[in-house]
Amino acid sequence: MHNRSDQLAKSLLRDGLSLVSAAQTEVEVLAATQKIDVFSVPDPAREAERARMGLLGQLAAEPSLFEPFHGTPSLRQVRRCLRKQLTWHHELERRARAAAGAAALDENADAPTQPAVDFPALVVIGRGRPETVLDAYRCEPVQPGVYHAVPGLVMRVIVLAELPRTRATLLLRLLGSGRVLREALADLAALPDDAWEKGIARPLLIHFRLGTDEPTTDKEDDVSAEIRAWVEEYERNLRAEARTEGRAEEAARAVLTALRVRGIAVPDAARERILAEKDPETLERWHERAVVAASLAEVLDGLS
Repeated sequence: MHNRSDQLAKSLLRDGLSLVSAAQTEVEVLAATQKIDVFSVPDPAREAERARMGLLGQLAAEPSLFEPFHGTPSLRQVRRCLRKQLTWHHELERRARAAAGAAALDENADAPTQPAVDFPALVVIGRGRPETVLDAYRCEPVQPGVYHAVPGLVMRVIVLAELPRTRATLLLRLLGSGRVLREALADLAALPDDAWEKGIARPLLIHFRLGTDEPTTDKEDDVSAEIRAWVEEYERNLRAEARTEGRAEEAARAVLTALRVRGIAVPDAARERILAEKDPETLERWHERAVVAASLAEVLDGLS
């Protein structure tokens, strides 16, 4: 009965529309192969880690397709992303039915046994403000640089040039160019060495911009130059730190040598303290004392 009603509906529409248009039924849709740039599904066990990731963590709070663009995405490009979103949701539903052993179900039936699959969000990331996209999908700002389309689309548009210069937006701003990228690189360099952002971004920046001999495209030249300059400065700083640490180690060993010559025993804890000291003035002061000291307490500050 369902098939008969379905055929009646299709035939009525086809014949009615044929009065004013070229109408066909059962038109096969051949979907071209597409690839999602990044698909993310949140792990409930890592909620605390996601919370500290700022804007990127907020965007990853639900299953999401991430589609970054080198420039400002056009309406046509965003439509292709929407096609990915819809096609991927269809595929997720198909997999859910198969996993539930319900592959034979009519996928058009509104049955309670139909597996529920969350509709994935689409996150479009661009460097400039895509006016045609924002207008076409009635996107509303929810915070600086972040826009939500009409609810049914579940689409977020991120404008990198409008994001505030905060740590919460840093990883996303590294996808920018010009001023946005320069500021992001400076902010990255200013973070502590154990910052999670550095652990993620620094190896990738070095690998993808300096780790290959592949020529860059014209569009990538400016970005590559900025990242290359940052990497070169970073490496200079590393070499300078290494030289400073090397001099500190030499000075620390000079203190230990002076104490040994004086016949002063150095316990392991004191030895570790001397070798761990990096301040050159402190090491120089200890060395001057060690040359004439009669005990370890006369050399190390605060040692009783």
